[in-house]
Amino acid sequence: MAYFHRHAVSLVAALLISMMAPRLYAQVRIAVVDLQRALNETDDGRRAKARLKRLFKQRQTELDERQNELKALKEEIEQASEEGTLSESALRERAEEYQKAFVELQSTYMEYQRELAEKEADMTSSIIARMERILVSLGESEGYTLILERGEGGVIWTSATDLTDNLVERYNSGEGRSGDDAEGSSDSSGSASSSSSSSGSGSSSGSGSGSGGGSSTKRRRSRSSGSGSSDD
Repeated sequence: MAYFHRHAVSLVAALLISMMAPRLYAQVRIAVVDLQRALNETDDGRRAKARLKRLFKQRQTELDERQNELKALKEEIEQASEEGTLSESALRERAEEYQKAFVELQSTYMEYQRELAEKEADMTSSIIARMERILVSLGESEGYTLILERGEGGVIWTSATDLTDNLVERYNSGEGRSGDDAEGSSDSSGSASSSSSSSGSGSSSGSGSGSGGGSSTKRRRSRSSGSGSSDD
């Protein structure tokens, strides 16, 4: 239903544009962008994808191990039932144990699915937001009337300009960073410099107090020897 709705919206937009006056139609500039491809080709997107892949592999390994344990338990129950090595009550207990483990495994699988989805959204939301800022800047500077996302706009084919490569290049060059990003990097560098300066002052004060203590000790010794000679 959503698919037909998107196409209906696209067709209505196309009809409205085609009904405009020729002069107005000539001023309309439309571009498209593939955000999914851009996400996969930006440096940040590749790093996020690699982290997600590692997490997925880790969770899949855990699920496989538990599934193998569950499979072994099932085979053990079936073998005991065929050979009659367990009583009926013992078989029921093992069957209940298997059922409980099966439900827990299903629950864990759903939990891992939610975790991966949340991690993906968390890792990519800032990347997408930065891409949108770049596209807004592109639209304003290049005079585009409309920029459509290929995956969401129901676009199958178009001769409009594709901004994906331009977007990836601008993103990787550092464009589109928000003020918060800039402040965060300056704060971290400021913290590093302040910590290094504090460590420097700590070492200088430590050495200064040490040398000062040595001088005062020498003075006390010289005064003691002086008073002793006057008594003689």
